[in-house]
Amino acid sequence: MNVAVTIRDLSITYAKKDKALQNVSLEIPTGRITGLIGPSGSGKTTLIKSVVGRLKLPTDKVTVLDLPAGSAKLRKKVAYMAQELAVYHDLTVRQNLAYFTRVLGFKYSGVKRRVNETLRAVDLYDKRNSMVGNLSGGQQQRVSLGVALLGHPKLLVLDEPTTGLDPVLIENLWQLFHELVEDGTTIIISSHSMSEAARCDDLVLMRSGKIIATGAPKKLMKQTGADDVEQAFLHLVKGEEE
Repeated sequence: MNVAVTIRDLSITYAKKDKALQNVSLEIPTGRITGLIGPSGSGKTTLIKSVVGRLKLPTDKVTVLDLPAGSAKLRKKVAYMAQELAVYHDLTVRQNLAYFTRVLGFKYSGVKRRVNETLRAVDLYDKRNSMVGNLSGGQQQRVSLGVALLGHPKLLVLDEPTTGLDPVLIENLWQLFHELVEDGTTIIISSHSMSEAARCDDLVLMRSGKIIATGAPKKLMKQTGADDVEQAFLHLVKGEEE
């Protein structure tokens, strides 16, 4: 198994008392969708920030694509879509994507083509000349996702990307995620939705800063005798408490 991300015995404490992560060790395989699944406060966002280099960590704790997390060489290989939208409301959709395309180092001649490809990928071509501030929340999320997709990242990290979106759009985005994986992208996606967990290739179930189980959805359901991922999660939580 080729590994995209390796985490070794990672603990992170906020405000000297709040343990966001407790002794987390994990390997995330390449070319698959790995879901970080758990309730709010389980440590998903902290784990994601550790992977994308948003937190200062010892160099031996998190390795991404064979480099220490946060390395300069990863900037064009790793894309991150945070819960907070990283787009400019006073620019159009096209202007936002064109700006970030240039930031990524695309030559001027290639900007238009890449922007149009991305607009179609996130189903916003018809909104290309709309001001982002005038779009719905779901459409703004798609603009932010488009920004993350611009550089053809090898690792795409998404923090709650489908929150607040309608079921049809969620279905379309998941189809896009699987297409990206088929083209060679590795995806890490966090969610508190157990129904979305079944769409992932692999799961990392988290609670209170700890990993309580890992594996494919069907494997975890078989292991716990559950009919769905939510029941499997509740069974594993109960086992942790006993």
